[in-house]
Amino acid sequence: MQQRNNNTDNSTIQLRKGMPRFCHIMTSKEPITAAFLGGSITEGAGASNPDATSWRALTEKYLQARLGKDRVTCINAGVGGTNSAFGAHRLAEHVLMQGPIDVLFVEFAVNDDLDREASIRGMEGIVRKCLRESPHTEICFIYTAADKNLGGRMPFNIAVHEEIAAYYSIPSVNFAAEIYNLIAAGQTSWEELAPDHYHPNDQGHALYANCLIAFLQEVERKHPAVVEAASETVSEATSEGTVVSFLLSRPPLDGSNYEFARMGKAEEISELRGFEMTRLDNGPLINWRYDTAHLLTYQADATFTFTVHGQSAGICMLCGPDTGIFEYSVNEEPFQSVNLFDEWSLLAYRPVIAIFPVQKDRRQMTVTVRNTGRKDDRSTGISLHIMKWLVN
Repeated sequence: MQQRNNNTDNSTIQLRKGMPRFCHIMTSKEPITAAFLGGSITEGAGASNPDATSWRALTEKYLQARLGKDRVTCINAGVGGTNSAFGAHRLAEHVLMQGPIDVLFVEFAVNDDLDREASIRGMEGIVRKCLRESPHTEICFIYTAADKNLGGRMPFNIAVHEEIAAYYSIPSVNFAAEIYNLIAAGQTSWEELAPDHYHPNDQGHALYANCLIAFLQEVERKHPAVVEAASETVSEATSEGTVVSFLLSRPPLDGSNYEFARMGKAEEISELRGFEMTRLDNGPLINWRYDTAHLLTYQADATFTFTVHGQSAGICMLCGPDTGIFEYSVNEEPFQSVNLFDEWSLLAYRPVIAIFPVQKDRRQMTVTVRNTGRKDDRSTGISLHIMKWLVN
């Protein structure tokens, strides 16, 4: 459901409660671990060397120069073409299971659809899951630029993410606003920074990094005042022990958000027919740096079934040139057909998720997925590559 937001705000930084743990680490001898969860721009697309010239890599270099290389660990959890819904489901495996995380930067303002409900479910799910499973982790929202995020008024996706950030007192850095301000001042053009209008080149990535570094420096500079101001808005938290417990005690903006989202391995599915375990060792692959173990079938009517407890369930597939059409049933309801094939499927295999309809309450769900034996007209086959099962 698309909604318009007509707020005008071209500021780059919203400090809110700041990041007191980050400030403590910056003035101590403790190590710091920062994770970057997002899409292709976080992964480093557009940079000449994603591990050296992307905004993520340049931020890591700043922290290393500030604290010493041995004290800094950074996790690249960017996956191209993915939105906050997938981010919430992979948060545990790709970030929280890697060890204690001090700072989590979240970037999905470009990849989230123009759907307020879906965007809140994903972004609020990331926030609440992180606060619940890793309460010491501080979160910061990042808003990168694209045509839809550049304008005189608050762009839709950024406005929705800001609604969540304000509700949970999460600081945010609006890279897109900085780009807009520079363009408005005649100092650059969007084409000069991102020729494809999405992925910044080295110049654009450097500009993004400078925005984030300026934010981190401002966080340090205003730390005492920000903490004092924030304490007034969360003063009730003192009776519960922590600000985190107070924030999680607040009713969610969307009760069906992905707070309990996770993904499981395909090899954990035991009830199947016509599928076999394999890996994508030689096929063309994009947007995935992780293990490609998955269930594969070329057989019409091949099926698998898994049972989970939650409010929603789904699957993550490797969609590629020969991907077919599948259908699913939840708790023996009539089968529904899903075609995930698109123009990107013509090029290579990549991870694509399908989340089945959200239930009214949390309950046991038995999900059956079946190959229809049909295909998109552009596909060369009817194969299904099932990599993960999803539950919230």
